[in-house]
Amino acid sequence: MKTLPASQQDYLALDNQFCFALYSASLAMTKTYKPLLDELGLTYPQYLVMLVLWKQDDILVKEIGEALYLDSGTLTPLLKRLEAVEIISRQRDASDERQVRIRLTETGRRLRRLAAKIPLEILCASGQDASQLAKLRTQLQQLRSALQDAQAD
Repeated sequence: MKTLPASQQDYLALDNQFCFALYSASLAMTKTYKPLLDELGLTYPQYLVMLVLWKQDDILVKEIGEALYLDSGTLTPLLKRLEAVEIISRQRDASDERQVRIRLTETGRRLRRLAAKIPLEILCASGQDASQLAKLRTQLQQLRSALQDAQAD
């Protein structure tokens, strides 16, 4: 088992917690996205769904869930709200009626063009350069994988 360096006197101090640094950075990131997404009429979780659909349209709910690490109970209300504002359509899959297929509407496809500016605005707000953020993203993906592996043990 790994131990923390002896130089860290108070292991339970909030500022010494990696999880809090990650959590508070996530909150700050979400707050930075909010005004940009408000212009599109999307919440942050809806934006994540749209990112999946802009990469690959006409996919199953379970595929969106796998991409976002979300279960259908979390996704279904979110997708219903996107459908209510005619950004997506939901239909039973023709080959397996237990599955629901999600497709972008023309409105959903148009939103992609409006959202194209967001990554650059986030990059600017971060005060980092693209290579720094790419390295951090890779490290976070590795952390996520390690934590998932630890849960499976």
